[in-house]
Amino acid sequence: MKPKVFVTRPLPAQAIELLAAHAEVEVYPHDSPISREQLANVCRDVEGLLVAGTRVTEEILDAAPRLRAIATASVGYDNIDVAACTARHIPVTNAPGVLEETTADLTFALLLAVARRVTEGDRYVREGRWTEWQWGLLHGADIHHKTLGLYGFGNIGRGVARRGRGFSMRVLYYARHRVSEAIERHLEAQYVDRETLLRESDFVSLHIPLSPETTHAIRALEFSLMKASAFLINASRGKVVDEEALVQALEKKQIAGAGLDVFEQEPKVHPKLLTMSNVVLLPHVGSATTETRLKMAMLAAESLIALLEGRRPPNVVNPQAFE
Repeated sequence: MKPKVFVTRPLPAQAIELLAAHAEVEVYPHDSPISREQLANVCRDVEGLLVAGTRVTEEILDAAPRLRAIATASVGYDNIDVAACTARHIPVTNAPGVLEETTADLTFALLLAVARRVTEGDRYVREGRWTEWQWGLLHGADIHHKTLGLYGFGNIGRGVARRGRGFSMRVLYYARHRVSEAIERHLEAQYVDRETLLRESDFVSLHIPLSPETTHAIRALEFSLMKASAFLINASRGKVVDEEALVQALEKKQIAGAGLDVFEQEPKVHPKLLTMSNVVLLPHVGSATTETRLKMAMLAAESLIALLEGRRPPNVVNPQAFE
């Protein structure tokens, strides 16, 4: 008898078909969050859960006595109570290695857009305000030969570093663990302390996971260290930035602007950010390309199948669950 699996979003057909060959599959039909009550109800007799942008709390786990495997179609897994899963011997997998380059693309797109005022220019043309060429129209900031500061230097940060090299940028990075000299040489990246990164960078790009230690890693103090001409770029996690402090830094002109794909209280955005022309706002679409989202869904499906068949895929985030 096939195990029962529930999928929290309507994912690509290829991924659902793969799951259906190994399990009895039910898919939530709406591309929106399923309520806690609905999720708890459908999980009462499922053995596998494939999560996409859905919170899995201890309350949900308590309602799912047969649940024995969870796969999330994302790199981040802070939406899942992993500790509670581990205590119940439920392994959890994520989707590393398939979205890093795509997210690096989006990060650099934010950098370009805010520095060169791309979205402002687009609105200017669409609103019919462009009536003549002007010398002083929409002056932005150069990207080439500027200093790119990468706060965090995992695969996405390194991808952004490669793109920065294409613009002849000086690349600095700060991370908990320094990478090898070979990687630094290859990427032409210089390791610096946190304060130096903030003080010297023209673009501070965040690439850190969300944890209790990284929540509000960028606050009023950090903004006070940055150049008045600097831009903050965030396509990592919204809660690593104190959004109220960001608004104040922009209002006080402590920094020049920001490019944001993530927010502290998604999908809510600080109302003042919505009024600022020097801020580019995107709806958390860092990995949103057709190719990459298919890879994410397929990896999650493959991982869930492996767990349900008693195999241990390499992308398990809580191997202690097998103990």
